[in-house]
Amino acid sequence: MRRDKTPPWVLVALLLAGIAAPFLFPAYILQIAILWIMVMFAVTWDIMGGQMGYNSLGNITFFGVGMYITGLVQVGLFTDIGPYTSARGGEQLVLNHADYFYGLLLGLAAASVGCAILAVLIGQTMFGLRGAYFAIGTLGIALSARELFGTWEWVGGGSGIALPVYPGYPDEKSQIFYWLCFVLAILAFMFVRWLYSTRFGLAINAIRDDEDKAEAMGIHTNRHKSFAWSVSAFFLGISGGLFGNMTGFVEPAEVAFPVVTFGIFMVAMSLLGGKGTLWGPVIGAVLFHVVKETTWTYFLGWQWIALGVIIIVNVVFFQQGIMGWLIMKFPERFGIAVDRSGSRDGGAQ
Repeated sequence: MRRDKTPPWVLVALLLAGIAAPFLFPAYILQIAILWIMVMFAVTWDIMGGQMGYNSLGNITFFGVGMYITGLVQVGLFTDIGPYTSARGGEQLVLNHADYFYGLLLGLAAASVGCAILAVLIGQTMFGLRGAYFAIGTLGIALSARELFGTWEWVGGGSGIALPVYPGYPDEKSQIFYWLCFVLAILAFMFVRWLYSTRFGLAINAIRDDEDKAEAMGIHTNRHKSFAWSVSAFFLGISGGLFGNMTGFVEPAEVAFPVVTFGIFMVAMSLLGGKGTLWGPVIGAVLFHVVKETTWTYFLGWQWIALGVIIIVNVVFFQQGIMGWLIMKFPERFGIAVDRSGSRDGGAQ
């Protein structure tokens, strides 16, 4: 089994940094909350794309579906969904604290389970595809979902849904959702850290290296692929529900299914940090988000150029990512034994 050899003090230091961040940078609490969503994006995408070799361009589907499921549960508990989301609209649902959090938690639970089930159902068809065909197929799923919700009048269509108003001060809302995003990212990271140390981690790596041989050796490849995608969908569904409530409004094109932004970001972050590693997606997400927020703030108009340059350099000249380069440069520090002939043995995270 592969074990993460990260010193415990590193994990503690990062945990303390996350706890201290909202107090040290109160003016940027929303941006840091989104950073934790970005970390979760990259970590969960890498389960399929890095560890198993199935590069999905449609994981954003579960983010958007989770957002809609959460919002519909929150609204449906207290009023009729159809009239509330109709084009006459303009109204907002105002609740007390108890009702708001009851609806939110129930909605997040429904989103996580619903998206995991959806991943299993979609996977029954999509896992018949491999390589570029799988990537294109998943992209088609995401685009189709966006169009479906954009024309479905019962859920607001292109006009979207106004989610219940947070029953408190804006600063209080920012604090609450920061901690929810932080906890979600930590739970996602710790879960995949444990998952990669089990036989399941070895099995999905075998699928990545040679799926036909893995199946010939007795590995139930479809079962492992379905479970891996459902794990990603589980966490993505929750993140969608949180992000929808942070914005306060859900619409299909720019908020729920942002294929050309969040959908591409989760792939780019994993590639930047080093896909197929435990810490690579985390490092890539942090660097990518910092560059994105900095250029958005101080170089508005140049942000897409900066992000495009990062992606081009990464894909053309730096395909192994940051962690991949570090592992090649300093293999001993990652538990890889190097003999005199230069061959390597071991595993790294």
